[in-house]
Amino acid sequence: MNIKLASGKKAYFASDFHLGVPSFEKSLERERKIVRWLDMVSKDAQTIFLVGDLFDFWFEYNTVVPKGFTRFMGKLAELSDRGIELIIFTGNHDLWMFGYLEQELNAKVIKAPIDVIINNYSMLIGHGDGLGPHDKGYKSLKKIFTNPFFQWCFHRLHPNFGIGLANYWSRKSRAQGHEKEQEFLGEDEWLWTYAKKKESQKHRDLYLFGHRHLPLDLKVGENSRYVNLGEWINNYTYGEFDGQNFYLNTFEA
Repeated sequence: MNIKLASGKKAYFASDFHLGVPSFEKSLERERKIVRWLDMVSKDAQTIFLVGDLFDFWFEYNTVVPKGFTRFMGKLAELSDRGIELIIFTGNHDLWMFGYLEQELNAKVIKAPIDVIINNYSMLIGHGDGLGPHDKGYKSLKKIFTNPFFQWCFHRLHPNFGIGLANYWSRKSRAQGHEKEQEFLGEDEWLWTYAKKKESQKHRDLYLFGHRHLPLDLKVGENSRYVNLGEWINNYTYGEFDGQNFYLNTFEA
Protein backbone atom coordinates (compact mmCIF):
# COMPACT_ATOMS: atom_id res chain seq x y z
CA MET A 1 0.00 0.00 0.00
CA ASN A 2 1.37 3.39 -1.01
CA ILE A 3 0.07 6.68 0.38
CA LYS A 4 1.16 10.16 -0.61
CA LEU A 5 0.23 12.75 1.99
CA ALA A 6 -0.96 16.07 0.65
CA SER A 7 0.74 19.21 1.92
CA GLY A 8 -0.17 19.84 5.56
CA LYS A 9 -1.86 16.45 5.96
CA LYS A 10 -0.94 13.65 8.38
CA ALA A 11 -1.58 9.98 9.07
CA TYR A 12 -2.76 8.92 12.53
CA PHE A 13 -2.71 5.54 14.23
CA ALA A 14 -4.44 4.04 17.28
CA SER A 15 -5.18 0.57 18.61
CA ASP A 16 -6.90 -1.43 21.32
CA PHE A 17 -9.94 0.65 22.27
CA HIS A 18 -11.69 -2.50 23.57
CA LEU A 19 -15.08 -0.83 23.51
CA GLY A 20 -17.59 -2.80 25.55
CA VAL A 21 -15.55 -3.44 28.71
CA PRO A 22 -15.34 -3.44 31.64
CA SER A 23 -18.87 -1.99 31.94
CA PHE A 24 -21.30 0.01 29.85
CA GLU A 25 -20.54 3.17 31.82
CA LYS A 26 -16.74 2.88 31.57
CA SER A 27 -16.91 1.94 27.90
CA LEU A 28 -19.15 4.92 27.16
CA GLU A 29 -16.74 7.26 28.94
CA ARG A 30 -13.87 5.86 26.86
CA GLU A 31 -15.93 6.03 23.66
CA ARG A 32 -16.56 9.73 24.21
CA LYS A 33 -12.83 10.29 24.72
CA ILE A 34 -12.06 8.43 21.48
CA VAL A 35 -14.58 10.63 19.65
CA ARG A 36 -12.85 13.74 21.05
CA TRP A 37 -9.54 12.39 19.76
CA LEU A 38 -11.05 11.74 16.33
CA ASP A 39 -12.38 15.30 16.29
CA MET A 40 -8.92 16.61 17.10
CA VAL A 41 -7.00 14.62 14.49
CA SER A 42 -9.63 15.18 11.80
CA LYS A 43 -8.39 18.78 11.43
CA ASP A 44 -5.34 17.61 9.46
CA ALA A 45 -5.84 13.85 8.98
CA GLN A 46 -5.67 12.38 5.51
CA THR A 47 -5.62 8.75 6.69
CA ILE A 48 -6.52 7.18 10.03
CA PHE A 49 -5.25 3.67 10.81
CA LEU A 50 -7.17 1.80 13.53
CA VAL A 51 -4.94 -1.15 14.31
CA GLY A 52 -7.20 -3.78 15.84
CA ASP A 53 -9.28 -4.62 18.91
CA LEU A 54 -11.52 -1.60 18.46
CA PHE A 55 -14.22 -3.69 20.14
CA ASP A 56 -13.78 -6.19 22.93
CA PHE A 57 -15.98 -8.43 20.82
CA TRP A 58 -17.39 -8.03 17.32
CA PHE A 59 -19.16 -10.52 15.09
CA GLU A 60 -21.14 -9.70 11.96
CA TYR A 61 -24.18 -11.82 11.27
CA ASN A 62 -25.82 -11.32 7.87
CA THR A 63 -28.31 -8.81 9.25
CA VAL A 64 -27.13 -8.24 12.84
CA VAL A 65 -24.10 -6.61 14.47
CA PRO A 66 -23.44 -6.06 18.22
CA LYS A 67 -25.45 -3.12 19.53
CA GLY A 68 -23.79 -0.04 20.98
CA PHE A 69 -20.82 2.13 19.97
CA THR A 70 -23.12 4.56 18.12
CA ARG A 71 -21.01 7.66 18.87
CA PHE A 72 -17.85 5.96 17.64
CA MET A 73 -19.43 4.52 14.51
CA GLY A 74 -21.22 7.76 13.74
CA LYS A 75 -18.00 9.74 14.03
CA LEU A 76 -16.17 7.32 11.70
CA ALA A 77 -19.02 7.66 9.19
CA GLU A 78 -18.77 11.45 9.41
CA LEU A 79 -15.01 11.42 8.84
CA SER A 80 -15.35 9.03 5.92
CA ASP A 81 -18.01 11.27 4.36
CA ARG A 82 -15.56 14.18 4.69
CA GLY A 83 -13.03 12.26 2.61
CA ILE A 84 -10.70 10.99 5.37
CA GLU A 85 -9.42 7.52 4.53
CA LEU A 86 -10.13 4.87 7.18
CA ILE A 87 -7.96 1.75 7.35
CA ILE A 88 -9.09 -0.77 9.97
CA PHE A 89 -7.14 -3.85 11.04
CA THR A 90 -8.86 -6.77 12.70
CA GLY A 91 -7.52 -7.83 16.10
CA ASN A 92 -7.88 -10.97 18.13
CA HIS A 93 -11.07 -9.64 19.77
CA ASP A 94 -12.76 -8.36 16.62
CA LEU A 95 -11.48 -10.53 13.79
CA TRP A 96 -14.98 -11.44 12.56
CA MET A 97 -15.49 -8.50 10.21
CA PHE A 98 -17.18 -9.62 7.00
CA GLY A 99 -18.02 -6.49 5.03
CA TYR A 100 -20.23 -4.30 7.22
CA LEU A 101 -17.58 -1.65 7.93
CA GLU A 102 -16.52 -1.55 4.29
CA GLN A 103 -20.12 -0.97 3.25
CA GLU A 104 -21.16 1.47 5.98
CA LEU A 105 -17.91 3.41 6.45
CA ASN A 106 -16.15 2.89 3.11
CA ALA A 107 -13.25 1.62 5.22
CA LYS A 108 -10.49 -0.70 4.10
CA VAL A 109 -10.45 -3.72 6.45
CA ILE A 110 -7.10 -5.51 6.71
CA LYS A 111 -6.77 -8.97 8.30
CA ALA A 112 -2.98 -9.49 8.31
CA PRO A 113 0.16 -7.34 8.65
CA ILE A 114 0.89 -5.32 5.52
CA ASP A 115 3.69 -3.17 4.18
CA VAL A 116 2.72 0.48 3.89
CA ILE A 117 4.80 3.26 2.34
CA ILE A 118 3.83 6.81 3.24
CA ASN A 119 5.89 9.51 1.54
CA ASN A 120 8.75 7.03 1.00
CA TYR A 121 8.71 6.07 4.71
CA SER A 122 8.28 2.29 4.95
CA MET A 123 6.21 0.62 7.65
CA LEU A 124 5.07 -2.89 8.50
CA ILE A 125 1.71 -2.52 10.25
CA GLY A 126 -0.46 -5.14 11.94
CA HIS A 127 -2.39 -5.76 15.13
CA GLY A 128 0.29 -8.15 16.39
CA ASP A 129 -1.69 -11.16 17.56
CA GLY A 130 -0.14 -14.51 16.73
CA LEU A 131 3.21 -13.03 15.66
CA GLY A 132 6.66 -13.87 16.98
CA PRO A 133 7.66 -16.72 19.30
CA HIS A 134 4.81 -16.18 21.79
CA ASP A 135 1.01 -16.69 21.65
CA LYS A 136 1.39 -20.39 20.77
CA GLY A 137 -1.99 -21.32 22.24
CA TYR A 138 -3.68 -18.43 20.49
CA LYS A 139 -2.09 -19.37 17.15
CA SER A 140 -3.94 -22.68 17.36
CA LEU A 141 -7.18 -20.97 18.39
CA LYS A 142 -6.89 -18.46 15.56
CA LYS A 143 -6.91 -21.28 13.03
CA ILE A 144 -10.28 -22.32 14.47
CA PHE A 145 -11.63 -18.75 14.67
CA THR A 146 -10.74 -18.04 11.03
CA ASN A 147 -11.90 -21.40 9.68
CA PRO A 148 -14.92 -20.83 7.37
CA PHE A 149 -16.68 -23.95 8.65
CA PHE A 150 -16.52 -22.91 12.30
CA GLN A 151 -17.56 -19.38 11.35
CA TRP A 152 -20.54 -20.87 9.52
CA CYS A 153 -21.43 -22.86 12.64
CA PHE A 154 -21.28 -19.74 14.83
CA HIS A 155 -23.52 -17.91 12.34
CA ARG A 156 -26.17 -20.54 13.03
CA LEU A 157 -26.37 -19.53 16.73
CA HIS A 158 -29.00 -17.00 17.72
CA PRO A 159 -27.24 -13.63 18.29
CA ASN A 160 -28.51 -13.39 21.89
CA PHE A 161 -26.72 -16.64 22.68
CA GLY A 162 -23.73 -16.34 20.34
CA ILE A 163 -22.78 -12.76 21.26
CA GLY A 164 -23.44 -13.41 24.95
CA LEU A 165 -21.23 -16.50 24.93
CA ALA A 166 -18.46 -14.69 23.03
CA ASN A 167 -18.57 -11.67 25.35
CA TYR A 168 -18.20 -13.98 28.35
CA TRP A 169 -15.23 -15.74 26.78
CA SER A 170 -13.64 -12.44 25.74
CA ARG A 171 -13.85 -10.95 29.22
CA LYS A 172 -12.48 -14.13 30.80
CA SER A 173 -9.61 -14.24 28.30
CA ARG A 174 -8.68 -10.61 28.96
CA ALA A 175 -8.82 -11.08 32.74
CA GLN A 176 -6.49 -14.07 32.61
CA GLY A 177 -3.95 -12.28 30.40
CA HIS A 178 -4.12 -8.78 31.90
CA GLU A 179 -0.98 -8.90 34.06
CA LYS A 180 1.13 -10.32 31.24
CA GLU A 181 -0.17 -7.63 28.88
CA GLN A 182 1.14 -4.94 31.22
CA GLU A 183 4.59 -6.45 31.76
CA PHE A 184 7.51 -5.46 29.55
CA LEU A 185 9.54 -8.59 28.76
CA GLY A 186 12.85 -6.95 27.83
CA GLU A 187 14.77 -8.78 25.13
CA ASP A 188 12.01 -11.42 25.19
CA GLU A 189 9.36 -8.89 24.12
CA TRP A 190 7.95 -10.99 21.30
CA LEU A 191 6.78 -8.34 18.87
CA TRP A 192 10.15 -6.62 19.21
CA THR A 193 11.75 -10.01 18.46
CA TYR A 194 9.44 -10.39 15.48
CA ALA A 195 10.42 -6.94 14.20
CA LYS A 196 14.12 -7.77 14.46
CA LYS A 197 13.61 -10.96 12.49
CA LYS A 198 11.65 -9.17 9.77
CA GLU A 199 14.28 -6.42 9.62
CA SER A 200 16.98 -9.03 8.99
CA GLN A 201 14.99 -10.10 5.92
CA LYS A 202 13.93 -6.71 4.60
CA HIS A 203 14.43 -3.16 5.82
CA ARG A 204 11.52 -1.04 7.03
CA ASP A 205 11.76 2.28 8.78
CA LEU A 206 9.05 1.36 11.27
CA TYR A 207 7.36 -1.75 12.68
CA LEU A 208 4.01 -0.69 14.10
CA PHE A 209 1.74 -2.92 16.19
CA GLY A 210 -0.84 -2.94 18.97
CA HIS A 211 -2.04 -5.98 20.96
CA ARG A 212 0.51 -5.79 23.78
CA HIS A 213 -1.18 -2.84 25.57
CA LEU A 214 2.27 -1.32 26.18
CA PRO A 215 3.26 1.97 24.55
CA LEU A 216 6.80 1.22 23.35
CA ASP A 217 9.32 2.90 21.07
CA LEU A 218 12.42 0.73 20.64
CA LYS A 219 15.29 0.56 18.19
CA VAL A 220 15.45 -2.25 15.64
CA GLY A 221 19.01 -2.13 14.34
CA GLU A 222 20.51 1.25 13.51
CA ASN A 223 17.88 2.68 11.18
CA SER A 224 14.56 1.23 12.25
CA ARG A 225 12.09 1.34 15.15
CA TYR A 226 9.51 -0.92 16.73
CA VAL A 227 6.56 1.06 18.09
CA ASN A 228 3.65 -0.39 20.01
CA LEU A 229 0.63 1.90 20.05
CA GLY A 230 -0.47 0.92 23.57
CA GLU A 231 -4.17 1.02 24.46
CA TRP A 232 -7.06 3.27 25.46
CA ILE A 233 -8.04 1.74 28.78
CA ASN A 234 -5.22 3.37 30.73
CA ASN A 235 -2.67 4.99 28.38
CA TYR A 236 -4.61 6.77 25.59
CA THR A 237 -1.63 6.71 23.26
CA TYR A 238 -1.62 7.17 19.49
CA GLY A 239 0.75 7.56 16.58
CA GLU A 240 1.20 10.61 14.36
CA PHE A 241 3.12 10.76 11.08
CA ASP A 242 3.64 14.13 9.38
CA GLY A 243 5.26 12.81 6.21
CA GLN A 244 8.78 12.76 7.62
CA ASN A 245 8.65 11.88 11.30
CA PHE A 246 6.64 9.44 13.42
CA TYR A 247 5.64 10.41 16.97
CA LEU A 248 4.05 8.38 19.78
CA ASN A 249 1.77 10.76 21.67
CA THR A 250 -0.68 10.70 24.58
CA PHE A 251 -4.16 12.17 24.27
CA GLU A 252 -5.00 14.25 27.33
CA ALA A 253 -8.36 15.91 26.56
